[in-house]
Amino acid sequence: MRLARYIDHTNLKPEASAEDIKKLCDEARRCGFASVCVNSSRAALASECLKGSGVAVCAVVGFPLGAACGEAKAFEAAAAAHSGASEIDMAINVGLIKDGDDAAAEEEIRAVVEAVPSCVVKVIIECCLLSDGEKRRACRAAMRGGAHFVKTSTGFSSGGATVADVKLMRQAVGDKMRIKAAGGIRSAKFARELIAAGADRIGASKSIDICAEERAE
Repeated sequence: MRLARYIDHTNLKPEASAEDIKKLCDEARRCGFASVCVNSSRAALASECLKGSGVAVCAVVGFPLGAACGEAKAFEAAAAAHSGASEIDMAINVGLIKDGDDAAAEEEIRAVVEAVPSCVVKVIIECCLLSDGEKRRACRAAMRGGAHFVKTSTGFSSGGATVADVKLMRQAVGDKMRIKAAGGIRSAKFARELIAAGADRIGASKSIDICAEERAE
């Protein structure tokens, strides 16, 4: 297994400079990562840096809280796509899931999907804030809303990816959606465990360390 092809090489720090993003893109091009994952304001820069490389640009939307209105998320997604992003990682409105208003959560997911018809849309359900039942409902809302992936975590809340959550998500979506594990993934061993549990993509800021560990094994 070559882990690089699973990895979204990530820098979502609010203080990330243009030089930081250029470095991220250079690393992604050199290592052959699946994508770089950046804040939407950096999508144009990443797209320019990665032109012709085969590495996708993924932009986060409504990040990290997910509490913006659906219209704002759809607008941000469309702007990111216009700037060159081909993948969108949107943060779900966790409060709507807590309210039991799955229909409203589904509606805003669909709004984002429809705003970027040429993009892969991943829905971050922030597992650490949800019960197992709420995680399943969030996954089903994402599926009904037309998203392509569900994602475990932003990496900015109280917990990150776990094998148990990936397994739960795989049970919830079956083979109808893909799964991205993100948050706290710092080793090749853990990345492989998540992939074995059902993850199709790994979001990591420690991607270089993960691949170095893989080469050393």
